[in-house]
Amino acid sequence: MKELKFKILDKVGLHARPAGAISAGAKCFKCNIEVECEGKMADAKRLLSLMSLGATSGKVLTFKFDGEDEDKAYLAIEMILNEKLGK
Repeated sequence: MKELKFKILDKVGLHARPAGAISAGAKCFKCNIEVECEGKMADAKRLLSLMSLGATSGKVLTFKFDGEDEDKAYLAIEMILNEKLGK
């Protein structure tokens, strides 16, 4: 199991576009990818689940990867996060 912590720097927070990119990226992998934000859990492969986190700027997202391709998934999601929410 791998874990990735990411602080949202985008002033708008986790809105539809980055959540959609995360979801689309996560769906490319077989491993389970869970996201936690302030005690709320979400499935990274489900857009509405991600949006339900209500993650605003400054919040920390914790991604947990578990499965056969978790290393590749970790790198892909990290790239998406930096591109979409690291502004």
